[in-house]
Amino acid sequence: MSEFVVLLSVPGLRQQDLVHMPRLRALTAEGDCAELVPSFPGVTCCVQANMTTGLPPNEHGVVANGFYFREEERCEMWIAPNSCIQRPQLWDIMHEHDPSLKSAAWFPLHSVGSGADVVCWPAPKHNPDGSESLWCYSKPEPLYAELLESLGHFPLQNFWGPFANIKSTEWIVTSAITAAERFRPNLFYAYLAHLDYAAQKEGPDSHAAIRALGELDEQIGRLVDGFSRAYLGTELLWLVASEYVITPVDHVIYPNRLLREAGLLSVKLEEGREQLDFTSSSAWAMVDHQFSHIFVRDHDPQVCEQVFNLFSTKAGIAEVLRHDELDVYDLNHPLSGNLVLISEPNSWQAYYWWLDDELAPVFARTVDIHRKPGYDPVEMYWEQAAKGIPLDATLVKGSHGAPAKTSEQRGVLLSSQRGVFVERPLADTDVADIVLRQFGI
Repeated sequence: MSEFVVLLSVPGLRQQDLVHMPRLRALTAEGDCAELVPSFPGVTCCVQANMTTGLPPNEHGVVANGFYFREEERCEMWIAPNSCIQRPQLWDIMHEHDPSLKSAAWFPLHSVGSGADVVCWPAPKHNPDGSESLWCYSKPEPLYAELLESLGHFPLQNFWGPFANIKSTEWIVTSAITAAERFRPNLFYAYLAHLDYAAQKEGPDSHAAIRALGELDEQIGRLVDGFSRAYLGTELLWLVASEYVITPVDHVIYPNRLLREAGLLSVKLEEGREQLDFTSSSAWAMVDHQFSHIFVRDHDPQVCEQVFNLFSTKAGIAEVLRHDELDVYDLNHPLSGNLVLISEPNSWQAYYWWLDDELAPVFARTVDIHRKPGYDPVEMYWEQAAKGIPLDATLVKGSHGAPAKTSEQRGVLLSSQRGVFVERPLADTDVADIVLRQFGI
């Protein structure tokens, strides 16, 4: 058992990437190494909830990176409240076992209102004039203001979008060291997203993706050195968990356009632009990387069958699952769609519903992660002529989320000490148990 555990959540990390990461390799050279299999859907919010609850989506309720609330006819991606995770997380279980055990949740999704003792997460302030000001939610509440004095604002523009780069991870690492020095939590869970960017934008084996490995490794080295000072006199157990693996893609499918052409999806004009009409649509898709939830109005069985037939033979689609078939992936939850589309490993799904780019909603050409009813990796590109995001989904070169059926789709779990876990393929839901065992739970 270990008194202090650091858990790093690193999307996109593959075992073969360690050759480019000398600091991480040195940190885990004497420890355990196992293949880590992300549960389906293999996307950020789901996997982080899996790792911190030890349960699959049908238990904790995080069925995608977004939610569609049927009664409100409201879809929102990347929501912040912790209340959307419907089961206790690591910090809750640790508090129940021993109230003196302290945890930090540093930049994981769904952090606002988390039961962790120390928290930081981007939460821009909305001003009366409609503008936004940089800010972060923190716990204790004054913590971000204190970090701001020494570090400046968290560079949100570098955390996602066309200007995403190592600066956001550098800020996260520096602030994490400060938090570790001040609070010395028994569990420090940190999300380091840097490998997501180049691997999706240029491909997981591109020069840019290889360069990103070196950039992240340098920051992990800084984190190790800083935590060594913060926890001086104690031995830290480091766990490094790959959330998922990004695979090359050369194909994209547009479920909402296909539903529209089949007469099932409706749009409405607002200021000359087409908006998805949830109320009038018989079916629409909330897309998320390599899968989508399709919501059918009134759960109409005839429409469900029509949707099933529409997609079952489409190129790029590996599986079409009806709601009662979702148990095979532990995804049968009231928040799930009536059907779920799963992509082939080389394909991904784009949220677009318009057939003419001139009619695309204004937010389509902006970095707007909340209003789009689907994940949009095209936000990482920039079209200088239009001074905005292009509307060309074929630009994307890497994706993830489909069931990890091959080793190429599976990540790695690393530890800094030997004997922490058995070196056999592990599921992301096993991570919570590995952490809790260190505290006698």
